[in-house]
Amino acid sequence: MWSCVSSNETDDSSDQRLCQDLGLILSFSSLFYLIVCFPISLCYNALLVTVNLCNKVSMTMPDVYFVNIAIAGLVLNMVAPVQLLGPGYTHWATWDFNNEVYITLLILFNISSLVIMYSTTLLSLDYYIERALPRTYMSSVYNTKHVCGFIWGGAVLTSFSSLLFYVCNHVSTKIIECSKMQNKEAADAIMMFIGYVVPAIAVFYALVLILRIRKQSTPLDQDSGRLDPSVHRLLLVSVGVQFALWTPYYATLLVHMLSGIQGRHLHGQHLRTYYFVRGLSKLLAFSSSFAMPLMYRHMNKSFSWKLRRLLNKLHCGKQGCSQERSPEQQVVT
Repeated sequence: MWSCVSSNETDDSSDQRLCQDLGLILSFSSLFYLIVCFPISLCYNALLVTVNLCNKVSMTMPDVYFVNIAIAGLVLNMVAPVQLLGPGYTHWATWDFNNEVYITLLILFNISSLVIMYSTTLLSLDYYIERALPRTYMSSVYNTKHVCGFIWGGAVLTSFSSLLFYVCNHVSTKIIECSKMQNKEAADAIMMFIGYVVPAIAVFYALVLILRIRKQSTPLDQDSGRLDPSVHRLLLVSVGVQFALWTPYYATLLVHMLSGIQGRHLHGQHLRTYYFVRGLSKLLAFSSSFAMPLMYRHMNKSFSWKLRRLLNKLHCGKQGCSQERSPEQQVVT
């Protein structure tokens, strides 16, 4: 909870003013996100999922991953209002919530973060496979759908493994099993390693392979079955934006973990500054659900055609419209 009330009476007025200023910055940032970014994020994520699922035949491997990311973004959209209107982010908290609600929000947030990071990671690896071995169907749409299912299953299992530490950190010490597991730093370490370190290493490795193979021009580059070249730009921008928005959040987890291991717990103004940075970092993480669908909308060439096709279907009814052309057909004609 954001509070400038300190038990240390020696805090001077400048520290109190700084604390009030940090609280106001976090409050207005949260309200700006909820008023401007949240509705756009909700609409574009829902639109991305709906348009692609209504055009399953024309979906490609990257489309499946971006639909998976958009679904995770919708989960973040559910968590954001509850958390950002709580006492930890605004001076004018709409409600307060107990430990059970806090843990539920934390589970949903962790699951979404894992799904987003691993979808981006596997998109990079599958893009390399598609570039290196086209028409092998190793990275086909069918296989990718099953991979996305495993991503959600793995994210749930990972979240519940760290959930044990969070739960035992909030329940009574009278439970013998939990008295030995009251270690939030262990939960942060699990999320830090599985949710950030592993995807970062895998993405770096995939990008190195992609850049290496792009320098080697082969006759396969003219293969019509290859992915659209715009996918490469979309991939690079997506990876950069995702890690830029999620790195501050995982950095705060690292700070909390290291301070707990070393026994140097933050106090006073340092603690308030940490809460402020953690709040802003989580706000940036929520912003990933806003940035990704916008990038997909503007950088994916086939999305506009799919959207027009869906609108035509809704307008023409079950009979369908007589003239529907794909982007490839339009180029040929």
